[in-house]
Amino acid sequence: MQTFQNYDSNGFFDELFDSNGNPRPEAQLLIDKIEALPPGELRIRQKAAEAQLLKMGITFNVYGRSEGTEKIFPFDIIPRIVSSTDWEQIEEGLKQRIFALNEFLQDIYNDKKILKDKVVPEDLILSSKTYRKQCEGFTPPRGIWCHVTGTDLIRDHEGRFMVLEDNLRCPSGVSYVLENRQVLKKTFPQVFAASRVRPVQDYPSKLLELLEYLAPDHVQSPTIGVLTPGIYNSAYFEHSYLSQQMGVELVEGQDLVVSDGYVHMLTTKGLKRVDVLYRRLDDDFIDPLAFRPDSMLGVPGLMEVYKEGRIAMANAPGTGIADDKVIYAYVPEIVKYYTGKEPILPNVPTYICRKDDDRKYVLDHLDELVVKAANESGGYGMLIGPHSTKEEQAAFAEKITAEPRNYMAQPTINLSRVPTIVGDNAIEGRHVDLRPYVLFGKDIYVQPGGLTRVALTKGSLVVNSSQGGGSKDTWVV
Repeated sequence: MQTFQNYDSNGFFDELFDSNGNPRPEAQLLIDKIEALPPGELRIRQKAAEAQLLKMGITFNVYGRSEGTEKIFPFDIIPRIVSSTDWEQIEEGLKQRIFALNEFLQDIYNDKKILKDKVVPEDLILSSKTYRKQCEGFTPPRGIWCHVTGTDLIRDHEGRFMVLEDNLRCPSGVSYVLENRQVLKKTFPQVFAASRVRPVQDYPSKLLELLEYLAPDHVQSPTIGVLTPGIYNSAYFEHSYLSQQMGVELVEGQDLVVSDGYVHMLTTKGLKRVDVLYRRLDDDFIDPLAFRPDSMLGVPGLMEVYKEGRIAMANAPGTGIADDKVIYAYVPEIVKYYTGKEPILPNVPTYICRKDDDRKYVLDHLDELVVKAANESGGYGMLIGPHSTKEEQAAFAEKITAEPRNYMAQPTINLSRVPTIVGDNAIEGRHVDLRPYVLFGKDIYVQPGGLTRVALTKGSLVVNSSQGGGSKDTWVV
């Protein structure tokens, strides 16, 4: 296999090499190690890593695919490396953003000051599919709404970090971070040790600490459950993995029942009270009495027990409003409003289709922009203008005109790249983003690193696993 002699960043910002083609200081050890490997050794290590992931059962389900549901999550053994200076900015920026979004959620479901001050348009909030009237007038345990967040960051052609989107409902992927790390420590053990990479393995214990912190005051040793939609969910591996790592119960809606004003788990010894649920189920499905009456996945009466303070849930129902891709455009104003400071991490410039001028611009430039639906995730409901056909653009123009509130658009950003093993004998740059995970409990913890998702198709900017993306380990040195 060729190594890096012919590697070309093609004018994109590269995470391991500078613009002159020299290794960045934090990547020098790794590059030297790979360069020194005997021919074919890198490919052997890649195959060994894939075999290990398969053995560990690290798979995800793909909906609507005929070739079987479970797939190994593609993994590339050349890590992405983040310098300590870059990480400081990311960490501070995420803490600031999550704090402000939590204040925003508390405010819009209670005093609505930000709406009265016309910082965010009221009709935009109330017309969102993810705004929950059921949460009005409610403050969750410890005043925390967004306990677990996965914020998607990108780096532009100048190397600036920007927030692409916020995921506050049921962000997934952290299990891949933990498993990728285990595999990569064995792939490059000496380089890993010498690079002084910050650990990620304490995430499950930090998550458990957070869930225990949410328990009602009088409960000494709380019973905690991870609420999963079940084995057919695309992130089921993660639900079972996290419950096992934390040593808590993995439960489905059918395992729980509301009785005497509390939520109980059905066990072989009878009913056992549950104090905290880490839910991996969307609001719509958690309680058929409060939300969708046709949901078979939830627990009838759960919301009532929750609002009476007899059970805690992470994340709190109602957080999805801060996930809305149109509300995202207002997050810089939200940060300023609640912290009095400029955002440390900027947004990607955004056009909101409900604004007449923005909509006109978007409709005239569909071939250049990325258009997203307000509440879709996983790379669905998107138009990537430069890679789209005239027919696709026309179809999107109709959707935008019919329902402008539901769409926003952004310029196509040239995402940064990382060297990636391609085929049997080449290393080429592939575009990446970064999803660090943030836990909000007694204080705010940002896991050092996060999930680097990589677009494995040449030239592609879509990194979602459901759209053929893969992942890399992220080293914060």
